[in-house]
Amino acid sequence: MQKTSAALTPGLIAIVGFLTLCPVVMLILGSFSGELGAFGAFTLDKYVAAYTDPAFAEILVSTVIFTLGSALVATGLALFLAYLNTRTNIPGKFMFGVISLIPMMVPHILFAVSWVLLLNPSNGMINLFLRQLGLEGAALNIYSLTGMILVEGLLDLPIAYLVIAPAMSAFDVALEESSRVCGASNARTLFRVTLPVLRPAILAALTLVIVRSLASFAVPSVIGMPGRIYVLATHIYSIVATGYAADYGMAAAVGMSALAASITLIVLYRRLTREGEKYVTISSRGYRPSVIDLKGARYPLFAVVALISFVLIVLPILVLFYTSLVPYVMTPGAKAFAAMSWRHWVTVLKDPVSLLALKNSLFLGVGGATLGILLSFFVACVIVKVRTKASGLLESLSFLSFSFPGIVVGIGFMWFFVQTPLYSTIWALLIGYIATYLPYGLRPLTSAFVQIHSHLEESSRVCGGGPLYTMRRIVLPLLVPGIASGWILMATMFVRELSLSVVLSRPGTEVLAVQILRFAEDGLWGRLSALGILMIFISTALVVIADGIAKRLSRRG
Repeated sequence: MQKTSAALTPGLIAIVGFLTLCPVVMLILGSFSGELGAFGAFTLDKYVAAYTDPAFAEILVSTVIFTLGSALVATGLALFLAYLNTRTNIPGKFMFGVISLIPMMVPHILFAVSWVLLLNPSNGMINLFLRQLGLEGAALNIYSLTGMILVEGLLDLPIAYLVIAPAMSAFDVALEESSRVCGASNARTLFRVTLPVLRPAILAALTLVIVRSLASFAVPSVIGMPGRIYVLATHIYSIVATGYAADYGMAAAVGMSALAASITLIVLYRRLTREGEKYVTISSRGYRPSVIDLKGARYPLFAVVALISFVLIVLPILVLFYTSLVPYVMTPGAKAFAAMSWRHWVTVLKDPVSLLALKNSLFLGVGGATLGILLSFFVACVIVKVRTKASGLLESLSFLSFSFPGIVVGIGFMWFFVQTPLYSTIWALLIGYIATYLPYGLRPLTSAFVQIHSHLEESSRVCGGGPLYTMRRIVLPLLVPGIASGWILMATMFVRELSLSVVLSRPGTEVLAVQILRFAEDGLWGRLSALGILMIFISTALVVIADGIAKRLSRRG
């Protein structure tokens, strides 16, 4: 198998290199070109126009505040939840697993829309309710930088939690006990011992959330743009989607700054994770994490965790489903319940553009994830089984796209696809999706390959089994959980993808996220909510079906 993997290495380097480097190279070339039709006519005019724009400085400031603020909110909440889960006797610890995984099933654009429906200054449900109580004007306004930060922080909370919680649970109890023996209180031990040792994990989580919020498009477009608050992602979108003609040269020039910032942050993130080895507190000896008795604070803190779970998971779906049934945005009450109907659902299901978007998203979710996991399988096999400089290069190329903001990748691919027959086709979206989300398929598969010892394959060969037989009867059955996890991750990401789609999709290639964004721009909240619930249902169905098939295959294996 190792020889076969080595033979595949050059071809895989070429494929993965194209997927990850092509948009970057084309973005660089496009930023020095005039327009799509004048590719190769090199000029600095686009850089001059982009970076001398008086509004650009304000956009940069808004971007820094948005990304840092979101990272602080997400990391602070993640640290609070991780500490409660691993260091205290809080009841209902199953909720922490729900918080870390389930919110990823709700597309970011729908989460942002649900908060717009609640806190829209003109007709948000909460503001309408407050007016009924006698408060004049809009008491709360989601269309603000503060609103953007809070919503994005909640969305990125699971990412930060998944980084901090493992480090928190692996903390050696002896350090904290030594602090308490010296007379320090629980609070002093937390701030003087626990948090300093966890600094690499905290900084890594903070950096990773900054990268994700820098690449975020859903929250800035749904919440920021109506409030005339622009960050780099929405500024790039406005350059190519508004005005008399799209200026892809200027969009590429602006995208270079977002790309440079994102790559720098990813390099910093990897350095921080490597430095975490200096703070190892667990060796081969046994250890047991200390548990702090919360006493009377147990149930109040449990209520806080339950509220966060409700806000992250239940509230967005409830708001969307309720809005899909009422004729217009209304506060819940007898009048609203009497006016409920399925009219928005019927309209959406009869709308040819929405049905086409549904069909395209299903094709990309199922077909794209299948192709993506197939490529991930071969790449993971080479990375784990072949220990050469070529396999190391393949690994670096494979995870490079994780640092690229989706809308920037879309601009780069646009410069490439416009030169080919793939422009304005569903295949352009398929290639872009696989290029962007390849690391999501690779992570579970590389972990699964690492767990399969080479002795199993050697035993098969000693008994006369060929490479294909060994792969089919030994390796693949053991890889089923990793394949299922990677496929589920890629399928759900493909169905909900927005930032890349808004650049590459054209009439005839609309997807669900783009159609939902169009409904939001037109204020068609009922249709948007109905289509959004369908989107969540499709993502959930794909997860359930794939998980069921994987369990059945595992039992057979």
